[in-house]
Amino acid sequence: MKAIGLVGYFLVIGVIAPAVAHAMHIMEGFLPQEQAIIWLAAVTPCLAVGVRRIRGLLAVHPERKMILGLAAAFIFVLSALKIPSVTGSSSHPTGVGLSAVLFGPAVSSVLSGIVLLFQALLLAHGGLTTWGANTFAMGVAGAFVAWGIFKIACRVGLSEKLAIFLAAMLGDWATYLVTAGQLALAFPDAVGGFWAAYAKFLSIFAFTQLPLAVSEGILSVVVYNTLTRYNALGLIDLWWNERRNNA
Repeated sequence: MKAIGLVGYFLVIGVIAPAVAHAMHIMEGFLPQEQAIIWLAAVTPCLAVGVRRIRGLLAVHPERKMILGLAAAFIFVLSALKIPSVTGSSSHPTGVGLSAVLFGPAVSSVLSGIVLLFQALLLAHGGLTTWGANTFAMGVAGAFVAWGIFKIACRVGLSEKLAIFLAAMLGDWATYLVTAGQLALAFPDAVGGFWAAYAKFLSIFAFTQLPLAVSEGILSVVVYNTLTRYNALGLIDLWWNERRNNA
């Protein structure tokens, strides 16, 4: 019931939210061409590593396609929901924290890249020229922060559920921090430069993104609990639990 309620919350707001000018996905043509190329170059090595790891994973464990697809669908649904923010922008959860915990940040970057490509083509959410920047912010920065937070939380003895909550929440915040930086680099303030622009873009996202990240953390824990129940029924294998116990 908790999962249904949280998903319903995101869906209702996503449906009633009006179309807005900007989103946490940077829209098509919004970045200077040279910066768009730089972000694309920056994300390419992570995607290459992720593709290689997915191939290796499925070659050894083809049964894990279902969980891989679930992780991608989770990213797609959450990151497609645009919720109004201030000054004509919008925010959304990302969903990358859970996939980073389950498969690692490199695989999560590939899933994010695929999701962002489909959203740009089918939903006009984000863009093709800004695909590299959006994938870097969500699929690389967000995923690596989430994965690192999960590892640290487990090392210091926090419960698994709390570790997942923190990973999803802070991974979402990391995406928002990087996106604000990308926009500030592209559009520095005429007086205060980069830092003044960075503070402005942070404030644009903060009112909605901070509570959204908390909601995403809770939903990620709920989904994880569901996966745990399926594991108890023998329908899936919690291989990541064994990896954590052996760490």
